[in-house]
Parts: sequence; structure tokens; C-alpha cells
Amino acid sequence: MLIAGNWKMNGSLGDVRSFADEMAAGIGRAGGVELLVCPPSILVNPMLGAIARAGIGERMGVGAQDCHAAVSGAHTGDTAAAMVADSGGSHVIVGHSERRTDHDEDDATVKAKAEAVLAAGLTAIVCIGETEAQRLGGETNDVLAAQIRGSIPAGATAANTVIAYEPVWAIGTGLTPSLDDIAAAHSHIREVAGEFVDAASVAVLYGGSVKPGNAGEILTIDGVDGALVGGASLKAADFLGIAEASGA
Repeated sequence: MLIAGNWKMNGSLGDVRSFADEMAAGIGRAGGVELLVCPPSILVNPMLGAIARAGIGERMGVGAQDCHAAVSGAHTGDTAAAMVADSGGSHVIVGHSERRTDHDEDDATVKAKAEAVLAAGLTAIVCIGETEAQRLGGETNDVLAAQIRGSIPAGATAANTVIAYEPVWAIGTGLTPSLDDIAAAHSHIREVAGEFVDAASVAVLYGGSVKPGNAGEILTIDGVDGALVGGASLKAADFLGIAEASGA
């Protein structure tokens, strides 16, 4: 069970320090869950230092929210996967719907970034998900299949690639699909992903307004291997509450 936090464009050095201290105080609540937090790239190394000082460096990983497909070059404002690795990060999120929408990233771009993540020796968290219009139009399965086939990188394995299903219409809205809908989507995702990786072993996370109050139901659905958490990951108490709700 992997509980990954995506801080998006939030956080400060003070937030990092307080988060690490609060996580350390309550880490026992997380049980056997694997924990990962992905702050803005500028805070990856400070977060690693903070959790190490708090004594939970062996208990919690740190990743980045994006990377460029290239190893280096004239790409002002971008971060290479190798830089994330050099900073001590272990994972990189690629293909989040906010990147796909705000930066016009298509599946080919996401795949190239994911390949760069694997080449740097890191784990790629590849995000997929349908819009509300696509769901209402009955296109969910077709959209998810196309995104998987277009975004999963060459060399992907269940050990270096995680898939995160985030229905676009549920991100930050407080809305979530029904438990049956989540189960059906994860089953379909695993079936299609089996064309590239070991379907039984690859981790498929759910994301979209996950919080302590609904995590218990969502994380016990067959085929859900954890969560990619947005706003609720900014507060250690909520993040730990989600991990605790998993029962792992």
C-alpha cells in the first residue's frame, strides 16, 4: 500500500520542517504503509533533510512532481530527472491532469518524461484519468486505455512504474466516483497495463479528493493499491489519517 502526497505548488521551508516533525510524532499510525511526499522541486532536498533530522528518513520517501524528458540543456525553468535523483528523490509524478491541461502535455510527452525517470533510476508515477465530459459520454474505458498505451514508458516494470488513476473531475472538487466505479476503472486499468507490465504486481493508486473520511472505503476496494493525495497531504494529521484508514 503506497500513500503518496502531491503538494502541488504549495509549501515553504517552515511548512517542510513542521510537516516532518508532525509526521515523526505520529508515524506509528501509518502501520506498514509506504509513505511518499512530493513537494515542489525546490523543496525536495529540504524535505529529505527535515525527515532525516526528524528520524523518519528510513520510513518515508520524497519525490518530485514533474521533470523534463531531456537529461540537460536549454530548458529554462525545467528540472531533469537526474537532478531529482541527485537531490535524493526516489519518485517523479508525470502526466498529472494539471500538467496535461495547463501545459498541453500529451501522451507522447508523458511517455518521454517517464522514460527519463526510469533512465535516472527512479520510479515513475504515471497519472491517467478522464474528464467529466468523457465520463458522461461513456468514454472512460477508451480514454484510460489510450492514455496507458500512450504514456507507459519503454522498460516499465511493476518495480519502477506506478499508475495513478485520477478522474479529472474529482481532483480538488470534493467529488469521488462510486466505489463500484473505482473498482471497475482499476480492473480495466490493470487489464490494459498487463500489455506492458505484470498486471498482478503493478501498483495502481486512486487519486481525487481522497481524505481521512473516505480513505477507509476507497483503500479497501479490490485492485486499489494506495492513493495519490492532493490537498490532504499538506497536513501531517490528515496524511497520517489516510494511511491509518488503509488498515495496512
